[in-house]
Amino acid sequence: GAFQTKGHSARVLSPEEAERLAKDQVLVSEFKQLKLEKEAQKNWDLFYKRNSTNFFKDRHWTTREFQELKACREFADQKLTILEAGCGVGNCLFPLLEEDLNIFAYACDFSPRAVEYVKKNALYSTERCKVFQCDLTKDDLLENVTADSVDVVTLIFVLSAIHPDKMNLVLKNIYKVLKPGKCVLFRDYGLYDHAMLRFKSGSKLGENFYVRQDGTRSYFFTKEFLSQLFKAEGYEQVVNEYVQRETVNRKEDLCVPRVFLQAKFQKP
Repeated sequence: GAFQTKGHSARVLSPEEAERLAKDQVLVSEFKQLKLEKEAQKNWDLFYKRNSTNFFKDRHWTTREFQELKACREFADQKLTILEAGCGVGNCLFPLLEEDLNIFAYACDFSPRAVEYVKKNALYSTERCKVFQCDLTKDDLLENVTADSVDVVTLIFVLSAIHPDKMNLVLKNIYKVLKPGKCVLFRDYGLYDHAMLRFKSGSKLGENFYVRQDGTRSYFFTKEFLSQLFKAEGYEQVVNEYVQRETVNRKEDLCVPRVFLQAKFQKP
């Protein structure tokens, strides 16, 4: 079972959790940090090699959480052009294409292997979808997507995998292809999410930024940081809130606090 609330306050830590986080101040060496940055693509490629298409569940919750995918239409059968930035193996993309026949989707990912999995999916059709490999921090989206042509950009559990110093480059890149008046729909890990509290000592790269055992990295967002990031690139904030879920594992009598940040930012 799960219990969910949305709001503007960050999760409050228990005294034990606060003490554990306060103690964990040793950062991964600069040498290792540079190596992780250089090998980021390789590490994600290996992640998809190990897990193929089995790691993430298909995300059938996207249209429920983001009514904008329906609301941004001016009339019922209007064709929408979307960009899924960081599509992985298509867990979000394919449920969406199945559910909504009036969508054309651009989709890109950092990992060449993930892109190949998307192309091999039985639901992949070049008439409804264009997928391409792209490092959003440096490859120009305009090489694959027309300027000011996209109705909605989804950025779902993507930005957290990118070094905080380079996140602005992703938002700059996306800005060029989004139509004026249209939105980026964002969902990612929030501050003090259970995953953040589970990192062992020696995993910390910087403030709210950690490395997993497989070399992939994860950042945990505060509302304020996210807001500044988008506004600095010219976006206007529409919604920006924490989603807190208590996931209960009845068998083990465990209550797992999940925290995500869900937001919507508009290009003026």
